[in-house]
Amino acid sequence: MTSPTTLQSVPALGTHPASGSNPSRAETREQLARASYDLLVIGGGILGISTAWHAAQSGLRVALVDAGDFAGATSSASSKLLHGGLRYLQTGAVKLVAENHFERRAVSRQVAPHLANPLTFYLPVYKGGPHSAAKLGAGVFAYSALSAFGDGVGHLLSPAKAAQDVPELRTDNLKAVAVYGDDQMNDARMALMTVRAAVDAGAVVLNHAEVTGLRTTRGRVTGAELKDRLTGEEFGVDARLVLNATGPWVDHLRRMEDPHAAPSIRLSKGAHLVLKRTAPWKAALATPIDKYRITFALPWEDMLLLGTTDEVYEGDPADVSVTESDISQILDEAAFSVRDQQLQRDLITYSFAGLRVLPGGPGDTAKAKRETVVTEGPGGMLSVAGGKWTTFRHIGRTVLKKLEELPGRPLGDDFEPVSELPKRLPLPGVANPRAVEHRLLVDRPAPGPRMGADTARHLATHYGSLAFDIARLANEHPELAERVHPDAPEIWAQVVWARDHEWAETPDDVLRRRTTLTIRGLATDEVRARVGEVLDKKQ
Repeated sequence: MTSPTTLQSVPALGTHPASGSNPSRAETREQLARASYDLLVIGGGILGISTAWHAAQSGLRVALVDAGDFAGATSSASSKLLHGGLRYLQTGAVKLVAENHFERRAVSRQVAPHLANPLTFYLPVYKGGPHSAAKLGAGVFAYSALSAFGDGVGHLLSPAKAAQDVPELRTDNLKAVAVYGDDQMNDARMALMTVRAAVDAGAVVLNHAEVTGLRTTRGRVTGAELKDRLTGEEFGVDARLVLNATGPWVDHLRRMEDPHAAPSIRLSKGAHLVLKRTAPWKAALATPIDKYRITFALPWEDMLLLGTTDEVYEGDPADVSVTESDISQILDEAAFSVRDQQLQRDLITYSFAGLRVLPGGPGDTAKAKRETVVTEGPGGMLSVAGGKWTTFRHIGRTVLKKLEELPGRPLGDDFEPVSELPKRLPLPGVANPRAVEHRLLVDRPAPGPRMGADTARHLATHYGSLAFDIARLANEHPELAERVHPDAPEIWAQVVWARDHEWAETPDDVLRRRTTLTIRGLATDEVRARVGEVLDKKQ
């Protein structure tokens, strides 16, 4: 592995063809404090990011801030799926499933084919289970029909054939397997590319910037006071309209505007485990636990992702974590369909928990609809929360349309209405990942270091065509072509790229969200220290 001293000698490098490296934090703070914005989005989860992206596309002057990292909480703690929502069919929500499929296909086919990949799902039907084979067979057929059979025709499969694709499938009392298709992603990478798209469209963004208060003018919220959590610097941002998109913290910010604001949401915790795989998996398992709940076993990032739980959460969102009870529940539920040898605790490399934001009110969280909640406070601050990852573009457009139609039109009329925006604007790096992978392996300079096949595949499916800029960085500085950890595909050029082009400020920003080292269990103290040294060289 490359030594810290070698890496320290590498200057801050920028290869973005338009403007080089991102502005420094000091430059961004100054820009935020100096200018006046049409829209200040508080909250850098995917809902806020998508709204900022669409608002910037429309020509609005947009600022986006987050107290932590972009996608640092719930938006990087999902089940990593782009899906139509099979379980919604049994509640009769046919239109919702069709709309979800439309968005899923748009993202995975046109908007971000480099960040999403198709995934075949097996629904095992066991003797005594909550659903019959006939019911699930009809369900997956209807599900695929609502997707215009774009992922094949949902059908039933024999247990023997399913076991060939998923060697760890438990076949005792297995009567049949229902098959359907959806898509998968790395949620943190998808969110970061959407941030980049927002910036390319003109938005100004800053992570690790906490709102300490709201600015008001004649009773209207017209900005926010902020504190840079990394430097302690205090500054403010003026805006014609402020959007509170802080997810699980949405009511906390609403109470800054109105101390008597009633709760608008409730929270449900979803925990996941990441394990090393003991065999190759060619499909995912979606196993019914009861009439409403499904537990997933998903091949993801060369690992196996298990989950999720669904329970009411009433604590501080910052304290959400995976408990021993969560681990036991996830492993016990996975054991319905996964063999014991794949569920050994020593295979667990990482665990994480996120919070679903649901509409306030009574009822079982497992049955709650993933609706987007929009409220307006007495000072005119708009608060929005909820929704699904799959429909992130639709939510961004919906929120922007709501902003357009606010009484008094606080945003004015000098911008492109959402109805006129491109319907399927691609995210940066859009490309066929297989073609990118091939070029990375074939087009290397003769004297340069040979790139591993796993590294080429990783770069292609996490950066798309931007992988060529990272490869160029590694070719120009051979020490950056070395792996960050020998057991992971990431190379040091990605760390420099994350620092200079993806707003990475802390080792966690790099290791947990911009690479896969943490989820693989490889973010050792030594790796963290070396990554920290690279980040400290930011110009």
